[in-house]
Amino acid sequence: MSSKPTTLIVTHDSGLMHDTGPHHPESPDRLRSVQNALKQDVFKTLPREVAPVASVEQMARPHSEAFVKQILAAIPEKGLRHLDPDTAVSPGSGQAMIHASGAVVRAVEAVAKGEARNAFCAVRPPGHHAESARAMGFCLINNIAVGAYHARAAHGFKRVAVIDFDVHHGNGTQEIFWDDADAFYASTHQYPYYPGTGARSEKGAHKNVVNVPLASGSQGDVFRGGMRDEILPALTAFKPDFILISAGFDAHKDDPLAQLRLVEEDFAWATAALMDVAQQVCGGRVVSVLEGGYNLDALAASVTAHVETLKDH
Repeated sequence: MSSKPTTLIVTHDSGLMHDTGPHHPESPDRLRSVQNALKQDVFKTLPREVAPVASVEQMARPHSEAFVKQILAAIPEKGLRHLDPDTAVSPGSGQAMIHASGAVVRAVEAVAKGEARNAFCAVRPPGHHAESARAMGFCLINNIAVGAYHARAAHGFKRVAVIDFDVHHGNGTQEIFWDDADAFYASTHQYPYYPGTGARSEKGAHKNVVNVPLASGSQGDVFRGGMRDEILPALTAFKPDFILISAGFDAHKDDPLAQLRLVEEDFAWATAALMDVAQQVCGGRVVSVLEGGYNLDALAASVTAHVETLKDH
């Protein structure tokens, strides 16, 4: 790793082995497209690490040991098994899941120790719909909550924040953080839309949740306004010790699963804005974790804009 801390990329090819079945939008090609985008010359100087496995103890922090073992026990020896109509697992899903959470744990470690200025985790399956005791919405373990609670448990960063710009509301992260006064969750998302949560009135037990619902067809100006006027001031006031980003790119105008109209520049703007807050309140500590994004070209272009901003801003 270079002596000058920069943006660390953490990924694992086990994410390609998580088979969700033919025609499923959350396909291995998503991770392939992201990994290929990160091979561009503009990223050639960035350090890379192969994600380690997360321990059951680490994954159980936002869930429970029983839940983690239940998910691992549900992984089939062959074929597909559906945990719900949207969420399928295959023989490779267990390894993908523990390396996805492990990537976030390692990214948090690197940033906490000053080995990296910030980090991006290119992983699947995604995580933000996974509730404390329920896998759903393509998600098995809540990777970003695993990372947030690792920052607290292993490094003493008491106040943790997750900002989520995936087009779907991160009901799982909200549910896990709901009664945790030292955990902050904020989300922009299409509403009403799957999973049905994320109304503005949902504020957490300690006023530690900020939801900015966006109407179908909303463009970047509406998204940026919600971030600028509601989320960024609340995040700054919360004064987190560590900021994590649920970086879903399915709010892109070309995404097939939703109807927001964002473009790459909107994701870059949001990334820069969050980095500015991080610089102000927590020494710039930021870890970003891939969530959704289902148009492969839009996903690759959006990740490129996001990671370029992490690297250069």
